[in-house]
Parts: sequence; C-alpha cells; structure tokens
Amino acid sequence: MSRVRSAHTSQAISTMTFDVQRLAQRSITVIQENQDASGAYLASPNFSVYRYSWLRDGAFIADAMSRAGATNSAERFFGWCARIIAARSRTIDELISRRRSGERLEHSDFLHARYAVDGSEGSERWWNFQLDGYGTWLWALDGHARRHGRSMDPYLDGAAASARYIAAFWSQPSYDWWEEHPDHVHTSTLASIAAGLSALAGWGSVPASLRELALGEAQAIRRALLSLGVRDGHLVKWLEGNDVDASLIACSTPFELLALDDPITASTVGVIEARLAHGGVHRYIADTYYGGGEWILLAALLGWHYQRAGSSSRARAQLDWVVGQADEHGNLPEQVSHHLLAPDRYQEWWEMWGPIARPLLWSHAMFLTLAVELGAVSLPLVVASG
Repeated sequence: MSRVRSAHTSQAISTMTFDVQRLAQRSITVIQENQDASGAYLASPNFSVYRYSWLRDGAFIADAMSRAGATNSAERFFGWCARIIAARSRTIDELISRRRSGERLEHSDFLHARYAVDGSEGSERWWNFQLDGYGTWLWALDGHARRHGRSMDPYLDGAAASARYIAAFWSQPSYDWWEEHPDHVHTSTLASIAAGLSALAGWGSVPASLRELALGEAQAIRRALLSLGVRDGHLVKWLEGNDVDASLIACSTPFELLALDDPITASTVGVIEARLAHGGVHRYIADTYYGGGEWILLAALLGWHYQRAGSSSRARAQLDWVVGQADEHGNLPEQVSHHLLAPDRYQEWWEMWGPIARPLLWSHAMFLTLAVELGAVSLPLVVASG
C-alpha cells in the first residue's frame, strides 16, 4: 500500500501476553466496568471527549455482550436508548413537521449522537448530527430479542420514535461514522438506517402503519444506494462519491443490505483490502486523525466478514492481529500507529487530546464479536455482574 508509511511512536507493540480467551474475558470486564448504572456505556474512560455514550458505539457493544451471553448488560443499554429517545419523541415529531412545512433545518436542530450517562446532552460543541446510531440500536435490539427470545415491549416507545426519525431524515446529509464530512449522505450510514428500519418492520407489536413506513423507507434506501452509491462495481464512501471507506464492509456484514455473494460486496471488500487493509485496517485513504492509523474495530469487522463468508483462516488472522494490539493490561486502543497514512499529522492530535483512547469499548466489543462468532472462545465469559 504505497500511501502507508511506518511511524515510530511511543505506542509500543504488544508482547502478546494475552491469548484470545483471556482477552475476551478482559473485554467483558472492561465493558462491564464502564457501564453506568443507567445502562449507558462510556466510549472510553481515559479519553476526556469520549466520556459519553454514543448510540452507535453502544449498539455494537450491546450486540457483542448479547452474543457473549451478557443479556442483562445489553438490555440495560437498550433500556437507556429507549428512554432517552422516547423523552425526545415530541422533538422528533416537531422536526418532521417542520421538514414537511418546507422549513430549513440546521444541524444544531437535530438530536445528538452522544449523551451523558444520565441521558442529558453535553454543552460543548460536538459533531452531533449523526443518524446511523438511531438505526444501529434498533438492529442490535432486534438481534438480541431473536437470539434470546426477549420481548420488544419495554423498548417500543423509544424504538418507534427512533424509526420515525430516521425514516424522515435518512436522505439528509449528516456526519458519518467518523463524525466527518457533514455535507454528504454516507453509504454506511444508510446501511445502518436500513438495517434498523427493516428490523422494526418485522415487529408485530409495532402499529401496522409504522411497520409499512419502515419497510418502504428501507427499500427506498437500498434503491438510492444501488443507484448513487456504486462506482466501478463497488460501493463508495458517500452517494455520488468516488472514494472507499472501511465502514462500507458493514453494508454486508453485519447489516445485510447487500448479500455476501453479491458482486458489489466482493468488489467493495476487494478494494478495501487493496487500499486500506494489511492486518490492521485504515478508515479511508485521506484520514489524518492521529496520523491515520489502523483501527482495531475495523480489523475485527473485516474478520467478521471473512468468517460470515466462509473464510475462517482469514478471519482467524484478523483475530490474531487484534489480540496482538492489546497492551500488558489487556486494553485495546482505538487505533495503533505502526503504519500511518499521514504521520506528520499525528502530533497535533496528541497535543490537543493526549494519547490515543485506550481502552476503547467499541474496539473490545468488535474483538469480542469476532472471537465469539469464530468460535475461538469458550462460553460463558460473563462474570457475576453481567
């Protein structure tokens, strides 16, 4: 990968003191220790601007805990989501009404992407207009309920409000998974939304009118994606764009907007492998955040895709790479700096926010998901409080 350069930083390579089983148990512990009594998961306890709970990160964390059998942890998070969104149901309906009347809405008018653990909104500036989390938690909740035979009833008010929100605004430009590029409609965001709407459309306890709306909008999203989100046979980072982003893997794994055997899926993964992946996985080629390192969660996501596609050896290679990034305490960071796309940009972020976030709960969650789905760990992993 010609654009990738090595960087020698203070971030040391792991000495491999953790095997898969021990790191999986450590991941459960990290997640449990950073789940508030409210049910919210802190994105990272040691990184000041990440001491919030994101719907997106939290949904993937709860999904991982559900797969590992930590049902109580997952349901506490889903309950937190349902409460904070239901509390904003009137705001959602007002936004929809304003949109229908032709009023121009600003990014600051919309719901936030991250919340304090008590459900309040932070006062400092953030890149808050992100829609993907409002679909991702519905997808995760649906998977959990099916996996464990749980009722949707405790979450219906929040789920219905969330579905109305994303059904109305999915075509609105917003920030992407990485809280960047707000002037575009992002392909992986659309996949998250379509997955959530498709999930809710199958819930018999939801009014028929909302189920029909959700299904219709999910189908419209897929049409838009296939019409405007494909170039040269592969998905692109945003509609009518050119570049790729590793988050595009999620369009197939796990959101299933495209089938595993769809030629577009194969082409997209192939381009990501060629441009962004070499064990670790970069977000996109122009990334400069902390120099544009390799993201743990994306390496695990690629491994999860390999596992679903029937390539267990490639999935295991990704798992082993992730394990190798754990520090001596078994903590996984957000990204590692062994290969940087923009090494001259690393220092400015370190000076602004300090060392790279570690542990990052989303990293631990994606590792845990890959380990469980690959059958690389013995269950149960859950300690008594889980």
